Amino acid sequence: MNYTLDLNTEKSGSNLIFNTITFDSFKVNIIERYTGKMNFNPKLCEVIFKVRTLDNELIQRRDGNLRVKIKDEKFETYQELSKVLSSYNYKNKLLNRKEADQNYVHFMLSMLIQHYELN
Repeated sequence: MNYTLDLNTEKSGSNLIFNTITFDSFKVNIIERYTGKMNFNPKLCEVIFKVRTLDNELIQRRDGNLRVKIKDEKFETYQELSKVLSSYNYKNKLLNRKEADQNYVHFMLSMLIQHYELN
């Protein structure tokens, strides 16, 4: 499955970061909320994601809701994967970026499979 990963699209001074994974037939919008100052040791406190069609129509979950909040051990896993993608080593290509991207995307796909019914 082909995908495009767009990381860290944020407005300056905002405590929100938006990441997007675009697949062939849908896209996943990931919203990260941070506490503290963004330029000095921000702390990830909440992650929410939504699934949309390529025409920007929201896709409902199995239970009828539109978004998923990542919690508990899944939140900790997400936090570790997100740290890798924002690390010095990742930005300066000192580690295998393709592998880091794939780990992040595979985690998000596992979350999608749990909550959404994709045809």
